[in-house]
Amino acid sequence: MEPVRTCVGCRSRDPRSSLLRVVARGSELVVDDTATLPGRGAWLHPTLECFRSAVQRRAFGRALKANEALDTETLENRLNGTVITNE
Repeated sequence: MEPVRTCVGCRSRDPRSSLLRVVARGSELVVDDTATLPGRGAWLHPTLECFRSAVQRRAFGRALKANEALDTETLENRLNGTVITNE
């Protein structure tokens, strides 16, 4: 039986294979593709709708117990499919 996790955006429960694990590295949110990075993780459906809901509700900070504001730009760009290059 596969473990079930709750999305911080929509608060619905799904198997962890259908969710992204997100961790805080400093003040930046990073996707943990392998679900092996140390520290607390927050689970999120890989949709912009759930992402925006989580940001609006300030769910990432609470789930990760972050004391500072978290930079969500990298995560949003990944969900948008946008690639940022430093030229």
